Amino acid sequence: NGAGKSTLVKLFMRLYDVSEGEILLDGVNIKEYHAKGYRRLFGTIFQDFKVFAATVTENVLLKPITDREEEEQAKKALQESGIYEKIKSFPNGMNRILTKEFDEDGILMSGGESQKLAIARVFAKESSIAILDEPSSALDPISEYEIFENMMEACKGKTVIFVSHRLSSATLADRVYLLEKGEIVEEGSHQELMEQNGKYAQMFLKQAEKYREEETA
Repeated sequence: NGAGKSTLVKLFMRLYDVSEGEILLDGVNIKEYHAKGYRRLFGTIFQDFKVFAATVTENVLLKPITDREEEEQAKKALQESGIYEKIKSFPNGMNRILTKEFDEDGILMSGGESQKLAIARVFAKESSIAILDEPSSALDPISEYEIFENMMEACKGKTVIFVSHRLSSATLADRVYLLEKGEIVEEGSHQELMEQNGKYAQMFLKQAEKYREEETA
């Protein structure tokens, strides 16, 4: 906690500019790219995502639907995030209004359901870099692992960066970076870090032990 993970994500997206050093994309300082065009490269979900008083489809696409193709795009994204079956059970399905802000019959989703809806936004966006900043804190470990597996399949050919305190999901990553007090203290593949037997390995084994205890409780 407080290691600078979310700040690093915002620096990648150029929501902040670095005061020291530089961030390069394809060997070019990101300050040299047109800011709006550069930010369009990213599909991102932050910890403090919002659910809007609009239809499910509009919440996924973050705009009014214009054609059947966009509806199919939203449906596929909801399937990949694991929430489509729940949405399908709503009266009017994907056209159902969410929240009760403007519609007393609007649907209120649970924390985990809302997170899956927000993750669908990343799946739906045509972006070359996907960033998920602790997107699954309200999900159980199995649901989280399934979402990350779906993410790896849906984001083939893209750069994927995800932040998580649950290290079970880190086993899917090509490269793992352990941050502490604003510094990268360990980096490598999951297997390499386990063989180092450092902080990452200790944290991973402690979490695995906790999950085993919960299963036998």
